[in-house]
Amino acid sequence: MIRRQDTDDYLSLFLNNTPLLDVRAPVEFDKGHLPGAINAPLMNDDERHLVGICYKEQGQSKAIELGHQLVQGDIKAQRLAAWKHFCTQHPDGYLYCFRGGLRSNLSRQWIAQAGVDYPLVEGGYKAMRRFLIDQLEQQIASETFYILSGRTGTGKTRVLNTLPNPVDLEGLANHRGSSFGRQVTPQPTQINFENQLAVAMLHARHQRGGPIYLEDESRLVGRCALPVSLRERMAAAPLVVLDRPMAGRIDIIRQDYVENMLTDYTNLDGAQAGWQNFSDYLLSALDRIRKRLGGERHQQLRSMMESALAQQAENGASDGHNAWIQSLLEHYYDPMYDYQLARKPGTVIMHGGPDAIAQWALHAHPHIS
Repeated sequence: MIRRQDTDDYLSLFLNNTPLLDVRAPVEFDKGHLPGAINAPLMNDDERHLVGICYKEQGQSKAIELGHQLVQGDIKAQRLAAWKHFCTQHPDGYLYCFRGGLRSNLSRQWIAQAGVDYPLVEGGYKAMRRFLIDQLEQQIASETFYILSGRTGTGKTRVLNTLPNPVDLEGLANHRGSSFGRQVTPQPTQINFENQLAVAMLHARHQRGGPIYLEDESRLVGRCALPVSLRERMAAAPLVVLDRPMAGRIDIIRQDYVENMLTDYTNLDGAQAGWQNFSDYLLSALDRIRKRLGGERHQQLRSMMESALAQQAENGASDGHNAWIQSLLEHYYDPMYDYQLARKPGTVIMHGGPDAIAQWALHAHPHIS
């Protein structure tokens, strides 16, 4: 068998979605990791903490000695078994630690002693993270962007993902970007969002090519902040404005924020708790914009929403939600969007429905069939 060499070809790792074994401690992994990486740590958080203290007080050799004392016997066997399983499942992968130093080399040594040769990512997580951030800034400065805009409920994300070269910011942030935008699963950390964004941008440039389509977003998508440089480019980029009749918008809002969210909560929490958490989600999202709605309109909408929820709980029908959805669109989201659109510096270069925009985008990418 030909021995695979260590690599510093970070671009190929990300473009090929190469399996990555992260042997850092869980606390490091949770703070920031690479898309698709699996955490199988050499040391757990407590062990890492003790070794760190020893390193500061007594130096590297004593810290290494303590590490061997903490990770031996059954503990070592369990961790080695996890590594061997990963290596067997992903023979084309690589392992890494923070800087590509002691931890990754020791992990590889133990894996090799167990009869498996497995290569490292040179420079570790720190070097790959630096590569991603540098590449992201370079692309932000040099790419051509088109911004897909449109009123709430026009289905921008659905249309975005039919276009030739999309980067779905809301998908990466796991949030729909509004008061109602929270998903049932948590958002990524800011670092993980940036890592995922950088990898998505690399795929957009090297595997699809052409102008990149982004959905019109504010500075924050939930708690995830867009890079300042990207926000500046997006603000000045040409706008493609998606239109859809009110009835279609109401259907989309009801499907995404009522029917699909109820299904997601039920799948996650069970029928009873799922219904309660779904109801709390809708009501609390409305409450978050109470000041902007004004007390009277907020109370009217809340009464309509509570009535729709009661009807849905009784007979399972979701069409009772149409009334508050339409009122919220007409009296809150549409005026706010129209005001913001009028203030955007970018030029509107296309205005139309989903099919018209899809056809226009294909002509904007003549080399893509």
